[in-house]
Amino acid sequence: MNNELARWREAFMARVASPWYVETLFDRLPDIVFSVKDKQGRYVSMSEAAVVRCGLKRKQDAIGKTAYDLFPRPMAERYARQDERLFNTGKPIVDNLDLTVYRDGSAGWCLTTKEPLYDGQGRVIGLACISKDLIEPSRAGLIDSGFADTVDYMLENYDQPLRMEDLARRAGLSQAQFERRMKKIFHLSAGQYLIKARIDHAARLLAATALPIAEIAQHAGFSDQSALSRQFRQVTGFAPRQYRQLMRPDAEE
Repeated sequence: MNNELARWREAFMARVASPWYVETLFDRLPDIVFSVKDKQGRYVSMSEAAVVRCGLKRKQDAIGKTAYDLFPRPMAERYARQDERLFNTGKPIVDNLDLTVYRDGSAGWCLTTKEPLYDGQGRVIGLACISKDLIEPSRAGLIDSGFADTVDYMLENYDQPLRMEDLARRAGLSQAQFERRMKKIFHLSAGQYLIKARIDHAARLLAATALPIAEIAQHAGFSDQSALSRQFRQVTGFAPRQYRQLMRPDAEE
């Protein structure tokens, strides 16, 4: 994106009178739960699906409350741990498996993504969250706490060497069973899921920082800059340097 387009985009968004159009959009998606929280865990915004999930009559009943006020304590504690990790690291949480409780009292699983929200000075002030129910995998018994904890472990440690057999053992599954569940839920093999997490992190660092590419490779869990460049080009079509120039035209390499 060139500088003129970037300025035009910023100017257009600055003219939008209210950010609540996002909430309105998600109100029309009953299978997606959307919310915004501040760093104290208080809800600033919540979609209608989230209101229904919490058993509330109005959105206003959720504003200013925390997950501890709205969900069973084990769920609230899990959400709080995720939020704290995001606030401490500034890293988004992508495709995380979370247990949820439906209106009829039954339990199921959902895929949750959380993105940090920044103020004008670049400080994290809160997060935006979306969750999508995984009805079929839940009913098929493909997800349990051991499998979910293993996916958590992968997301928290993708910058470390991870062996598929160790991950399968951690989940209490054979390697073949573990791979089948990963493909059924995420439409990716476990190895592809790890590469996606690493590439996502590298892309964010390339776009948001001036760190040398070799250092970014280390942060993202690649053995060296060549490994990052090879995987990055394969997934995105860009070399890391090209991607940085695209996202930050004024950046000096």
